[in-house]
Amino acid sequence: MLMQMLAAGGLPIMTDRVRAADDDNPEGYYELEAVKQTQWDTGWLQEAPGKAVKVIYRLLEFLPTNYRYRVLFMERPMEEIVASQQLMLKRRGAQGATVSNEQLLAIFTRELQRVKSWLAAQNNIDWMEIQYAQILENARTESERVCRFLALPLDITAMAARVNPQLHRQRI
Repeated sequence: MLMQMLAAGGLPIMTDRVRAADDDNPEGYYELEAVKQTQWDTGWLQEAPGKAVKVIYRLLEFLPTNYRYRVLFMERPMEEIVASQQLMLKRRGAQGATVSNEQLLAIFTRELQRVKSWLAAQNNIDWMEIQYAQILENARTESERVCRFLALPLDITAMAARVNPQLHRQRI
């Protein structure tokens, strides 16, 4: 959702459209497959300055320090993430993790805290937390916050219009 908002606001985004829209994400994924290899190859960063790129939290630590980054750290309740992942795996006929939901929640919570501590210690990264629920509740205010943080004259009205609360299907 955030990548869609940024694109609607006028920020160029990096996406290869490899993952097509599906039942789990009917608006599309706005991802760049090369990002998944960041631990081993950061060549995609050469084309990234001035653009938005979706990077999962586990890969942030592999970003080279010779760039400056502005990170919009989107958070959603862990229970919703686990439920969403389980439903996606079920739809695809894939096996899920062999650990319980409680164990997954504990693992994800520890990982997030570790990454946030790491982010706070980085001199080349400015970051802002964004709560998924807050965007759903007040898309315009959150769009304004994003624009202030990025220091860019994005189209706030267009950004807020991209938010579709009906797509918030996994709720706690």
